[in-house]
Amino acid sequence: MKRSGLKNYTFENGFTTESGEHLSVFQLAYQTWGELNESKDNVILICHALTGTADAETWFSGLFSEDSPIVENTFILCINVPGSCYGSTGPLTTNPETGKKYRVDFPEITIRDMVEAQKQLLDKLEINGIELVIGGSMGGMQALELAVSESRVKRAAIIAAGARHEAWAIGISEAQRNAIYSDANWNNGYYSDNHPPERGLAAARMMAMVTYRTSEQYNDKFSREKRDDNTFQIVSYLNYQGKKLTSRFDAVSYVRLTQAMDSHDVGRDRGGIEKTLAGCKVPVLVIGISSDLLYPVQEQKKLASLLANGCYKEIESPYGHDAFLIEFKALNNIISDFLNGDCAGDKNQIPKLKIISA
Repeated sequence: MKRSGLKNYTFENGFTTESGEHLSVFQLAYQTWGELNESKDNVILICHALTGTADAETWFSGLFSEDSPIVENTFILCINVPGSCYGSTGPLTTNPETGKKYRVDFPEITIRDMVEAQKQLLDKLEINGIELVIGGSMGGMQALELAVSESRVKRAAIIAAGARHEAWAIGISEAQRNAIYSDANWNNGYYSDNHPPERGLAAARMMAMVTYRTSEQYNDKFSREKRDDNTFQIVSYLNYQGKKLTSRFDAVSYVRLTQAMDSHDVGRDRGGIEKTLAGCKVPVLVIGISSDLLYPVQEQKKLASLLANGCYKEIESPYGHDAFLIEFKALNNIISDFLNGDCAGDKNQIPKLKIISA
């Protein structure tokens, strides 16, 4: 597929968050694949997770393979969320009022802020229809918000995310944030480029990596094996993952995006979850992962049951929450069936995706 490379769109009038904070300089980074048709409605919108980027082909590679059900005659779009550090306005952006990076002065944002910014970009790109919006984890939260609030969305696939962020997940996020706050270099969020809170961010990532997998998978992969320096293999692995994230991600971005995930509640200010989901008429595929510790399958089953046109499918995997970035064969098969109108257990007939039907 033809790939655009990273593009940036600057909002002429800035952007105002749900909380009323106005960002006078505001931009979104995005990438596209394929060609937009004349009616501008052959769009597949991919929403990324916590530390993801607009380069969906890198982290969601299986959905760009020859076995993917979404790459034929489509225009794929992936937008880096505000608050991230991969091109969109966030804590590393220069604050025009101070001439310095926002850092912790960057306002708290919500999942709905992310979605509102995406809607405005869709307007600027003159997109008339979204055949499918898909995302996992934080991306699933965005996809669900789009399904209930954006008329251009014709169907959605929500992977490893529920109707709201529950206490278990909020608690894990808060523990990770406190690891960052406890770093000696945190300096109330006003750290310098030369002295970022790397140890705190690394510790947060290590906590996350434990929740992204399962005890069985870690036991099988590492057991109690040790390296030559007598360090447990699992310890070495987590230290590597922590250090790896500090080389590519910002600590305040991590804080702001986990706070945004905590804000996720599709029923907030809409009369509650049940009323909101009952009013969502587009077909929604909800995919759970059998071994997900972070977002257990009962959350996805409940979400699917409350949707007016919801359908639940489950991926059997030992890889826990991370399975949506690993089990691409199973994911492609489930999505393919959904796009072709077959989703056993759905409340209504799921229409076929017109752009890949015969």
